[in-house]
Amino acid sequence: MHKVIETADAAVADIHDGASIMVGGFGLSGIPENLLAALLRRGVGNLTMISNNAGTDDFGIGPLLKNRQVRKMISTYVGENKEFERQFLQKEIEVELVPQGTFSERIRAGGAGIGGFFTPTGVGTLIAEGKETREIDGRQFVLEMPLKADFAFVKAWKGDHVGNLVYRKTARNFNPMMATAARVTIAEVEQLVAPGEIEPDLVHTPGIYVKRILQGAHYEKRIEKRTVSHG
Repeated sequence: MHKVIETADAAVADIHDGASIMVGGFGLSGIPENLLAALLRRGVGNLTMISNNAGTDDFGIGPLLKNRQVRKMISTYVGENKEFERQFLQKEIEVELVPQGTFSERIRAGGAGIGGFFTPTGVGTLIAEGKETREIDGRQFVLEMPLKADFAFVKAWKGDHVGNLVYRKTARNFNPMMATAARVTIAEVEQLVAPGEIEPDLVHTPGIYVKRILQGAHYEKRIEKRTVSHG
């Protein structure tokens, strides 16, 4: 099966209005910059975005929000995006906030075919409203359901033509599990190599999970907030 796609625009050409899309990365680190920009150009709307965060006003998912392409966000942290804040307060966007560990495990469960799991996180809070709870070993737990999506956008450091991926550092937070939990996983990589050039023991995401792969370009790798300065 030929998986290499020449451009990000071609990779997202079949994404439709109303699609659900997982987006890897943490903050602005390890995000699929090229695929998000192509999705903005494609202009499809009514999207459900499943991402740890909502980007900033002008980067990551932020421009999609500003362009009113997003109907719902499922996230853990959204504090760096004023446009998101405005839409949320004005009830112009549907938001599902999920504790970060629960978010990660729900995605992993989706990829593993697990029907749900019990966690103590969120018991007695708004998170648990309307959900089944159960006492286990004298402690209360809440039932959380898996997360899956139509598409997953993942970013890796290196990939080969059959879709095997290697991530670096922060990109390993959500990209690997998202790659397993979508009907169509699209990967963009900084280095695209021939099959056999990646040591099998170093593969983080096996190619069986990846439907399309492209070599990205012009990575900005922005930082949300700099906490050090050069004197």
